[in-house]
Amino acid sequence: MPIPLVEIERLSKTFGEGETAVHALTGIDLSVAAGEVVGLKGPSGSGKSTLLNVVACILEPSAGRLALAGQTVWDGRYRNSDLRRLRREHIGFIFQFHNLLPFLNAIDNVALAMTVAGVEVGIARSRARELLDYLQVGRRATAMPARLSGGEAQRVAIARALANRPQVILADEPTAALDSERARVVMDLLRQVAREQQAAILVVTHDEKIFDRFDRMVALRDGRIEAGP
Repeated sequence: MPIPLVEIERLSKTFGEGETAVHALTGIDLSVAAGEVVGLKGPSGSGKSTLLNVVACILEPSAGRLALAGQTVWDGRYRNSDLRRLRREHIGFIFQFHNLLPFLNAIDNVALAMTVAGVEVGIARSRARELLDYLQVGRRATAMPARLSGGEAQRVAIARALANRPQVILADEPTAALDSERARVVMDLLRQVAREQQAAILVVTHDEKIFDRFDRMVALRDGRIEAGP
């Protein structure tokens, strides 16, 4: 069986206290295995983004257990004292909008993710070039973000997310700004990444045109996972 790289058990997140408390997540159980691409769907306010931010160790859970890459990260408290390093070494992020730095070209946007982690510039640029080629956008390596198409920019953003070889990749509406064809291309690339690099990928999406690109869909409503058919 594939190794679970994201393990969530009885996880809850509450904002506020007393009568004003908002239960954003309640009793979530979910795992994502190496090589698997899982979609999170649900209406606005269902808890999708909250769950993604909890897995990213940006929001602290209120109860339950979270493990990443086989290591317990939260179980009543954070078990890792350096969350920034944990995110840098184990988690890759892809967003709805590519968020590329406008004053750096494509290859330097990708290389920057590695140099801030202490990788030597030459090595970082070499790997950045390999990633851009892998994602079939190497010919645009010296292009500035403003000169990239939406699909090209999102591929560069994916390359940046892969830069430090994360085992867990979290994507928040990665195809919302793309047309149907480019959205399917991006999802096919994520599926390829999951299989070839044995990463676990969790994607928040409203985009019904890409639902068939997931290994499975998980539906949230009112902070709970809905039972399947």
